Amino acid sequence: MDENNNDIGGNAIDAPGGVWDVVVVGGGAAGLSGALTLARVRRPVLVIDAGEPRNAPAAAAHGLLGRDGIAPLELLRKGRDEVAAYGGRVVAGRVTAIHREGGRFLVECADGRRTTARRVLVASGLVDELPDVPGLAERWGRDVVHCVSCHGWEVRDTAVGVLGSFHQALLFRQLSEDVTLFLHPGTDLTDDQWEQLAGLGVGVVEGAVSGLATDDAGRLAGVRLTSGPTVPVRVLAVAPRFTARASFLGGLGLAVREHPAGFGEQLTVDASGFTGVDGVWAAGNVGDLTAGVPAAAAAGTTAAAAIVMDLLADDARAAARSRRAGDREVFGARMEAEVTRRVLGTRAHGVDPLPGR
Repeated sequence: MDENNNDIGGNAIDAPGGVWDVVVVGGGAAGLSGALTLARVRRPVLVIDAGEPRNAPAAAAHGLLGRDGIAPLELLRKGRDEVAAYGGRVVAGRVTAIHREGGRFLVECADGRRTTARRVLVASGLVDELPDVPGLAERWGRDVVHCVSCHGWEVRDTAVGVLGSFHQALLFRQLSEDVTLFLHPGTDLTDDQWEQLAGLGVGVVEGAVSGLATDDAGRLAGVRLTSGPTVPVRVLAVAPRFTARASFLGGLGLAVREHPAGFGEQLTVDASGFTGVDGVWAAGNVGDLTAGVPAAAAAGTTAAAAIVMDLLADDARAAARSRRAGDREVFGARMEAEVTRRVLGTRAHGVDPLPGR
């Protein structure tokens, strides 16, 4: 097991009592926050994590109050330890399918392991589909970035290139006066956008990008154009297409849908993370492509709270049914004694207690 996803207490996924209250698919910020909330109210919870955190290439996670700058893998390690401390279980595995069986969910892993849950929290994240430019993937999360909230402060006052996104050009212009927008083929600007860029002093370079140039230390040094020139930059901002990791949910009738802004696909959820399928919630990037680490963690907590209430209601209804089953005779002695106790209390007729009793 690598450092991205060390198992806590082995890799078995058998549930105590035969069924987990909740299986969480994905052990990132959303999944672990949800599991922590569930474990703290003594709900049997299992986290199954494929060990592919989206922000693993980054040196630090930012914007997380009290933990700003923590290494992403260290944050997840601490999260797994916290879940385990309250009795939750975190194991390595890749969920490949989830099916409903009666009032339960059958969760299947790629290695053949199976387990059963009353509820499911999907926190499987997303995949960044980078533009087709040689060298981007190798530098992703270091000097090829996309999020101004995640990396903006670290690239302040640096020569920043932006690949094809007017919106990102505006965002990074807040942090540097040296911003160049590369109009990769397929990028069109309106007259108003041209004027805004000129007013802000953002340079615009037309023509296809063929690759990246690096310096002797292996750091990004420039963007190469198909036409020949290399434009010096130290950071390149790109706009990936985001695709939720949700292919394993087809058995539940769930499918990803295009984000309203058109930059990717995600599950549709309500404010609590409910997917519209009874018993299934989602949190983090799988249902919100724009969520950073703080928002993903908050969504996991919110979804877990909704799941807790749903389980409580289910448990209360089951307890009531069980109690009614024990009182089959509506006018029997047991029921009449209970009614008398409730109505008359200490005024009920009967033998007086002995003195001193």
